[in-house]
Amino acid sequence: MSASAVFVLDIKGKVLISRNYKGDIDMNEIDHFMPILMQKEEEVDVSPFVAHGAVHFLWIKHSNLYLVAMTKSNANAALVFTFLYKIVAVFKEYFKELEEESIRDNFVTVYELMDEVMDFGFPQTTDSQILQEYITQRGHKLEVGAPRPPATITNAVSWRSEGIKYRKNEVFMDVIESVNLLVSASGSVLRSEIVGSVKMKVVLSGMPELRLGLNDKLLFQNTGRDKGKAVELEDVKFHQCVRLSRFENDRTISFIPPDGDCELMSYRLNTHVKPLIWIESVIEKFSHSRVEIMVKARGQFKQRSTANNVEITVPVPSDADSPKFKACTGSAKWVPEKNAVIWTIKSFPGGKEYLMRAHFGLPSVDSEELERKPPITVKFEIPYFTVSGIQVRYLKIIEKSGYHALPWVRYITQSGDYQLRTN
Repeated sequence: MSASAVFVLDIKGKVLISRNYKGDIDMNEIDHFMPILMQKEEEVDVSPFVAHGAVHFLWIKHSNLYLVAMTKSNANAALVFTFLYKIVAVFKEYFKELEEESIRDNFVTVYELMDEVMDFGFPQTTDSQILQEYITQRGHKLEVGAPRPPATITNAVSWRSEGIKYRKNEVFMDVIESVNLLVSASGSVLRSEIVGSVKMKVVLSGMPELRLGLNDKLLFQNTGRDKGKAVELEDVKFHQCVRLSRFENDRTISFIPPDGDCELMSYRLNTHVKPLIWIESVIEKFSHSRVEIMVKARGQFKQRSTANNVEITVPVPSDADSPKFKACTGSAKWVPEKNAVIWTIKSFPGGKEYLMRAHFGLPSVDSEELERKPPITVKFEIPYFTVSGIQVRYLKIIEKSGYHALPWVRYITQSGDYQLRTN
């Protein structure tokens, strides 16, 4: 069983919106939630689950709001929390920002959405694209005749409407990989992982079936192919349109896609990643009056690739002043509110090495602050390149009318949490 009631509370615990789905709990029980939470906040780890007698509260906090599900039964907690995060995403799709003001300004729409996303305590349609087909923020004209349910609800394929037509049929696919990296002051890689996602924009008529082939290691093993360029994917998550049974049986990614934008799948690789952009920094201090920071950046990726919009953030002492910069490429600026120098390089080809020097006056800082400074962080984006070596081998588009469609595939590598500690 799932939630009996769902509440949206403000930061003080006052109820803004509530919906009683099952009628088996006194709605005034929510008055006990905030006092219990205030007591618990003194603890180190506040539990997302609190109870008052036989009533259980499962809650999340978003911005200045609490979303609370209330139940008396032995509910599936993971399902309830997934539902709460999902309705946050739905509200953000409708109102751009989810906060107290947006709930108050749109309470009619919020009630309509809460009626649709759950029925008698069981989650229903939580896909914002489908909800937007029949819950709009514009007034509805009165229609004569019996009401009809939205087509997407009664379809066998609930995430796609029937009768979609386009003059030009195309599929755009982006394979985006984020590199998370932590390098110690001695230069050894302490943590590295690749988090990838396959995003699609589908502009196809009818009800097409798509089949996606990747250089998946397990697929290659099953079919006896050469494993030289195969990639072992971990923590693979799919959009609901993918036929999971087909994937589990023979690693085939087969699906009828939703119309428009969607994230088809995400994956993770826990692998040793060579730092794509390597940073070395040297700090030289002169008799407590000034400091010179030299930063060297080197592109350790293929020469034919280029990193765009590289941003290197170098921490500096909190009371540094009178900055002077000299960079062999790009531009450097001091950002006092972040206590950092940001060195920006629009285009950084692979194999290149660049240098930047920064001079600061130090009125009173002691040497300890220089020693405890945060790591250097790097942001970048490298198009037409993936760190893992993942490749789209084919994308087949099958539709009963037999039209020809163009698939377009693009690869992008970007920085995630990319940090290099310094001496």
